[in-house]
Amino acid sequence: MNRLYTGGKKSISFDKSFSTKIIFSEPDKYRLLEQVSQKSEKIINMGANLSYSPLGFCRDSLSINIKHFDRIIEFNKDKKIITVEAGLTLIDFLNFTLKHNLWIPQLPGYPTISIGGAVAANVHGKSCAIHGTIRKSIESILLFHKNHGWLNLSESENKEIFDLTVGGLGLTGTIVSVTFNLANIESSKFITQKKEVDSIKDSKEIILNKSKDLSFIYTWNRADNLKNFGKGFVYKNQITESPSTFENFKEVKNKFKPFLIPLWNKYSINIVNTLYLKINQLSKSKYKDDFLNVIFPFYGKENYFNFFGKKGFLESQLLIDETKLEPFIEEFKSLFQKYEPTITLFSLKNMSGKQKFLRFEDDKICLTFDLVNNKKNLLFMSKIDSLYIKYNILPSIIKDSRISKETLNNTYKDEFIKFKDQLYNFDKKRVYQSEMSNRMEI
Repeated sequence: MNRLYTGGKKSISFDKSFSTKIIFSEPDKYRLLEQVSQKSEKIINMGANLSYSPLGFCRDSLSINIKHFDRIIEFNKDKKIITVEAGLTLIDFLNFTLKHNLWIPQLPGYPTISIGGAVAANVHGKSCAIHGTIRKSIESILLFHKNHGWLNLSESENKEIFDLTVGGLGLTGTIVSVTFNLANIESSKFITQKKEVDSIKDSKEIILNKSKDLSFIYTWNRADNLKNFGKGFVYKNQITESPSTFENFKEVKNKFKPFLIPLWNKYSINIVNTLYLKINQLSKSKYKDDFLNVIFPFYGKENYFNFFGKKGFLESQLLIDETKLEPFIEEFKSLFQKYEPTITLFSLKNMSGKQKFLRFEDDKICLTFDLVNNKKNLLFMSKIDSLYIKYNILPSIIKDSRISKETLNNTYKDEFIKFKDQLYNFDKKRVYQSEMSNRMEI
């Protein structure tokens, strides 16, 4: 039986930066979605709650979890079109489409992310240099808004709201279903190649050259000390040409259970990175790879996040022009020397797209790094923030809980203002609000 409301439920962001008790609802019918929405003054939508920032809940606001809306509504194999409800997880979506040698390639790094969450965040995958963000695969959206009712959104119908919704962080209403244009995929097997690099400059040159191929290009670089800074590998995953039979992937259970105390520190990170580097130096440079390992790199490696402990972690994902990457890295290293941050992960990939509103996409280099959550690292990150204007850097809202209104004004600039203005024109009462939208004063 559906419990329409649950009071006093504690929710916490994936990066552990924010938690609060919320009113929670899990409607399993469209009429119940309408009912709970009409009775609430402030609403926000929740998928798998795997966004690093607190985007799916807010104090004094109803969180509507859409997990029961998980059906495949319509599928046309010849036209390569599928309509699915927004609560369907990526893994269940793939279990259906891959049997027909079809998929969407813009997939984020974990299989239990919901379709609605992926669209609201305008997610991307490792192949974003050639495939861009999920926006490129969306044909249409069915949206429910408390005051506007049911709306069909596409490039040809309610286009302004469509643009606000894709990458709009759930602030335009509840995404109920999505229609995708599917792409062919002949095999679930990959060939992975790796090349050792000594610097960020070497990494950048390789990914810029190789990203033109129909493959997935990304790097792993050391950033645990200045001596080894930038050393690592560039990985290239390419789908094999030999057809293969797709088998259902098993149900994925929640394995994110942080340890009471953090296990990541400068010593453990140095040891792990040194071992990882040595093992990869000794292993084959070309090998067969598994679909889940390539597409969902953190599946089976959840302890990476658990090792941060109860206080969680900091992540920053930035878009920067290729011509400005190297001078930015030099200043980054200078600040690194001064503040000695504890960085667990550092990675590059190339991206394509057109930045609009709050969408994290552009024809730029995507740089990602994770840090242990402590005062020293927060101070370091505040200094990195001061470089955003100088290097015309765009930070990801879904990955960095620290982002403020001032940061958005300085980085998203006119697009941030346009998003706010058009959202207010559509929803003058600003019904849909999250912790992050309130921080950003949207």
